[in-house]
Order: sequence, then structure tokens, then C-alpha cells
Amino acid sequence: MRIVAHRPDPGLVTLPWHLPLEEWEEPYVVPLPRGISRHVVRIVRAGEQVYAVKETQEPIAFREYRLLRDLRRLGLPAVTPSAVVTGRQDRAGDELPVALVTQHLRFSLPYRSLFGQGASARGSELLETLVDALAVLLVRLHLSGFFWGDVSLSNVLFRRSAGDLAAYLVDAETGELHPSLSDGQRGHDLTLATENVFAELLDLQAGDLLSPDADPHAVIGRIQDRYDALWGELTGTEEFTTDEMWRIEQRIARLNELGFDVAELDIVTDWDGSSVRIQPQVVEAGHHRRELLGLTGMDLEDNQARRLLNDLAAYAAHHDLGGEDRGIVAGRWMTQVYEPIAAMVPPELRTRLEPAEVFHEILEHRWYLSERAGHEVDIFEAARSYIESELVRRPVEDPLPDSS
Repeated sequence: MRIVAHRPDPGLVTLPWHLPLEEWEEPYVVPLPRGISRHVVRIVRAGEQVYAVKETQEPIAFREYRLLRDLRRLGLPAVTPSAVVTGRQDRAGDELPVALVTQHLRFSLPYRSLFGQGASARGSELLETLVDALAVLLVRLHLSGFFWGDVSLSNVLFRRSAGDLAAYLVDAETGELHPSLSDGQRGHDLTLATENVFAELLDLQAGDLLSPDADPHAVIGRIQDRYDALWGELTGTEEFTTDEMWRIEQRIARLNELGFDVAELDIVTDWDGSSVRIQPQVVEAGHHRRELLGLTGMDLEDNQARRLLNDLAAYAAHHDLGGEDRGIVAGRWMTQVYEPIAAMVPPELRTRLEPAEVFHEILEHRWYLSERAGHEVDIFEAARSYIESELVRRPVEDPLPDSS
């Protein structure tokens, strides 16, 4: 047997590679929801790490392993490849399929699990959030020259992000990485997205996992509309006169609000300098994420980071700290607000949601409590109420408790 890995984990050697993957059981298999796959897939524990293991063919495994590494190097939302295991044999000496090993994406769920978490998760609002996240993922991949070739909800994992969802690519075996994509390649991926998602929604409908008000036809139209709007904002050309130079900052501010930074902007004037044309050349996702990381050291989903930055700004305003250094204010907010609230979550409940998502839901819970009480409820009182009444009812979404 041979294990090819970028950063070898000795725990991988201890897994029962002599058994077909479908025969793996406890204590190796972790009881977490898996998405639908054409391959045999298991979520397993090796030492202190949790991995997803997929049986496939050797050329496909190595190709996907290298492609996922390239996507991670580009900073794109995809699972992290860990190893390819070849030369597997059972006790009788018969060959077993090659295995691709990827790191389990913590606090992530396949789309069917999102719809299976009770009546509150069955509405059209969740569906819109889901397809929005898929459209954003597709735009980000296309901007980096990645042709997917098999766009579907089944090939994505979703992480909660302050009430929204962030989508991560988990299956790249049909993908191709190019310097840039043609309109035809992008259009092909969009066609696949609408066809596959429509079929997946019909499957949810047949399983009574969609609310009656959900319209699959409207949903797939939303994928196209959301993709076109975001692609146009990130790449479109804008023309104006030299008296409207403020529109450059306005365009950058709009992109920042969408969670993107402009790394390169093409600015062209006409022959007499009376008009200007601008077009973003390089945009980078993670505007709020980078800002929060610089202030606090926390690396979160972008929408989570935006929510925490808003609370940080409210904290600074409440304590009249507008003139203070933001880094100092962020340190005070961390030690006086965020960290004490995160510590209030009992260890046995830390597998339900990650700390940043718990904080977001506490802020939402506080708003409802304050509206009902007619006055602002203390955030620590809201935290106690949320933990006792809401968090205890959430299902486990991660096999390893968060140390924070």
C-alpha cells in the first residue's frame, strides 16, 4: 500500500484500508450526514482528525487531488485534499479501489440535511439562500478560470454564515483550470447548474422535504439571475464623465459591500479626457473576512465577519470609542463581549454550531427579546436565554468540540 500526501498524518495509516470502504464501521466511521455521491464515501476519524474518504480510480484520484490543491492555493472555497491511497488489497490479496482523502469541512452540511432539520428549514427562504450561495461559488470559480463541468447541489457542502450560507466545492473530478473561461464555458456550467438543481429540487419535493410554496422553476431562474447580476457587478464596464470621478469610489464601495476587494482596476479616458471608463480586472473575495482577521485574528466566513464587524462598530459607538485605534477597540470588544459569550456555551453544546454562528444567533435572539420586552435586553441575558431555549435543540453539526 502507498499513501501520497502533502502533509502526512500518521493516523491515516491506522485506518482499515484492507476492507472495502462500504464495510468500514465504528470506531472509524463518524456518524455525520453525507451527500449523494456516485462513489462510496465515508466520514472517518483518524486520531484527532476527521476526513472524508472516497473510493475511485487511480488517474481520477490523483487528478482531483492536484486540482483541489490548486484551488486551495488560489484561495477558493473547496475542500482540502489530504492524501491518495493506492495499492490497497483485501485479506485474500484482491485489489481494492484507490481512495481519495480530503479533510472534513467542519460545521458543513450537504443540502439534503439542511432541508431535513425540521419544519423551519423547509421554506422557500432557505431555498433562495441555498441557490444564492451556489451562484456565488460558481462566480468565484469562474473568475479564477475554473470550469466545473458537473455543477450540482450534491457536489457542494454548505456552512452557515450569519444567517446565510457559504458554499464549498467538494467534487472536482470533472473540473479544469484555465487562465480564463470563455462565455461558452461559463454558459455550459450555468446550463448544467439549472438542469441538475432542478432535478435535485424535484427529488426533494418527492421526498416531502420542500414546502408547498417552493417553485423549482422560479428557483433555477434565480440561479441565472443571481449569477448574471454578480458577474456584471464584478467584471462589467462603467462609463461616466470626468465630473463624476466619485463613481470610482462608489463602484469599489459596492464591491466591498458584496464582500470583494478590487486588486486591479482598469481606468481608460477618451482622447480629450472628458469621459472615463472603468472595469475591475482583478477582484478578490473576503473583504470583511480580511478586515476582521486583521483586527482580531479570527478567520471566519465573510458574512459572519461582516456581522461581527457591525457589532464591533456598535460597541465602539455605545462606549464613545470612535476616536480610539480600531485595533485597541477590537481587543476590548473581544475580551469584554465576544470571548465571555463564547465561554458561556457548555462544552457538550459546542458541537452544535461554531462560536461565530452562535454569536450571530444570540444577536438575533437579543433583537426578538428586546422587541418583546420593549427595551434593550442585555446581551449576556440574551445569551443565557438562547443557550437554554434554542441551542440545546440544535442537532450536532460537527464531531469535534471547538476548543474555544
